[in-house]
Amino acid sequence: MPLNSGVPGGSLETKWDRHRFELKLVNPANKRKFEIIVVGTGLAGASASATLAELGYNVKTFCIQDSPRRAHSIAAQGGINAAKNYPGDGDSIWRLFYDTIKGGDFRSREANVYRLAQISDHIIDQCVAQGVPFAREYGGLLANRSFGGAQVSRTFYARGQTGQQLLLGAYSALMRQIAVGQVRMFPRREMLDLVMVEGNARGIVVRNLITGELESHAAHAVILATGGYGNAYFLSTNGMSSNVSAIWRAYKKGALFAHPSFVQIHPTCIPVHGTYQSKLTLMSESLRNDGRVWIPKSAGDQRLPDQIPESDRDYYLERIYPSFGNLVPRDVASRKAKELCDQGMGVGPTGYAVYLDFRDAIERDGEQVIRQKYGNLFQMYERIMAQNPYETPMMIYPAVHYVMGGLWVDYNLMSTIPGLFVLGEANFSDHGSNRLGASALMQGLADGYFIIPYTLGGYFAGTSLPDVSEGHPAFRESVKQVNETLKKMLAIDGKRTVDDFHKELGTLLWEHCGMARNDADMLKALKRIPELREEFWENVTVPGTPDQFNQSIERAVRVADFLEFSELLVEDALTREESCGCHFNVDYQTEDQEAQRDDESCCYVAAWAFDGEGKKPIRHEEPLVFENVELTERSYK
Repeated sequence: MPLNSGVPGGSLETKWDRHRFELKLVNPANKRKFEIIVVGTGLAGASASATLAELGYNVKTFCIQDSPRRAHSIAAQGGINAAKNYPGDGDSIWRLFYDTIKGGDFRSREANVYRLAQISDHIIDQCVAQGVPFAREYGGLLANRSFGGAQVSRTFYARGQTGQQLLLGAYSALMRQIAVGQVRMFPRREMLDLVMVEGNARGIVVRNLITGELESHAAHAVILATGGYGNAYFLSTNGMSSNVSAIWRAYKKGALFAHPSFVQIHPTCIPVHGTYQSKLTLMSESLRNDGRVWIPKSAGDQRLPDQIPESDRDYYLERIYPSFGNLVPRDVASRKAKELCDQGMGVGPTGYAVYLDFRDAIERDGEQVIRQKYGNLFQMYERIMAQNPYETPMMIYPAVHYVMGGLWVDYNLMSTIPGLFVLGEANFSDHGSNRLGASALMQGLADGYFIIPYTLGGYFAGTSLPDVSEGHPAFRESVKQVNETLKKMLAIDGKRTVDDFHKELGTLLWEHCGMARNDADMLKALKRIPELREEFWENVTVPGTPDQFNQSIERAVRVADFLEFSELLVEDALTREESCGCHFNVDYQTEDQEAQRDDESCCYVAAWAFDGEGKKPIRHEEPLVFENVELTERSYK
């Protein structure tokens, strides 16, 4: 199947403006005739719901949490990128575009990334107008700080809680539309199936997580903004309810899944500290502005950090990457930390941690300045680790954080299923094989506020959509299938808990398809995952009934989907015969142990199609064409 990205012609700088003009429009009176479903209320979902409702569409919005403001976007800490160039340090739309393309190791579409850079400035204006309390300089101007993968300061922030403040801005816009009746809000609902009629996405089936009731909802289009699937690894920085289920059900209905193996490992997380830990905590990348990463020069050095003199410290990122130092991109910093810890150079009780030290910054700027920038992050670290980071270095280690993979979408953010649009982390679109820090919030808000309102209108204006209600046979069939799956789970009555299966799967993925990969390990994973999945359906225990509040069955459904999806993740990694960004296959590396791309054979988007239960998925390729940037070795030295 040929993949048509729908990228418009013309120069890179004019593509989006030209495309917006050429898209067909829906007049204001006709917008009232259309019903839209939005699944997810993070930055992408909330901004899309609010903006589409403001335009006059009728919107039904669903969230898995009890309130839209509890979406996982609230956990983003460090900031949001924009090419405003307020510090006057050489930034521009072109530089943000290039940094993002390079940061993603040249595995993303030029047109999408340039559009993102263009829109970035408008996002800041929008959020300031909403009252988002960005940090400001002494004179009142918005402040900026640096982030990994850039040599300019372009990241706008609100201490260490930028995601929360941006989400409250989108939430306020959403609540205004709920109040005027343009948005109907459905909290504590989990999408369990996508409903298609005559080849188009026309609705969803959800489970009410309080009552257990299955509900059908019809619409003229469906927007998925359900976030990422990092929780497949069990331990990650994601919220506990983050899952793959919504986009996985869409994949099994015909949406292609792109780059499932592109999973970002974040370098600054609190290390694993116990067998019974259920998630990991992120320490914002913004801390690498002022914190210096180091390890003792001698393996096995058991001295406390304040007893190790400067001469015995190895500031290895500054040594290896002098141009970027501690602000190298996440994949580079993560791999170096793992490599050194594997060599026995790590610190802490397990030996799998490195120091992030603020001693020099506090001496230079004073504790009060550091407290104003990062106070809530330092407080979070102290509560978890019982150590004061103003007095002793933080200990950090990489952890699963963000996924670049997701459902394949064209330039209009529509999947291969007509009428199914995918926004934010749920799609694959803008970040290539490694996301630069502070770009997730930028993409989510660009998709929701500034792209989908145009492209969805173009779809409606150019498509004939007959009326469809929840009484259509397709909805009844979908509800029937979901019910059968739930009953099958509850009837197993096995001996292993859902979490037990999930932990084994997560360990398998982390060890065999994590930060460093090789063909032999991935083949082992591909052998074990189907066995584990088969055992799940024979030996899992799920108490309770489906028609009531039952968190056990919630988790069981998600883990069942992870067990299917994980096989695709490893298959994708195994078939990409190169290293790029976060996908580091040790068989493809340079002499100095950096990722080695193969632009001759692997310069494409791998998009997978479901071919039926028990059958191998089919891989399609969208060639990536670079007309405006040169494919060069990605170096931060």
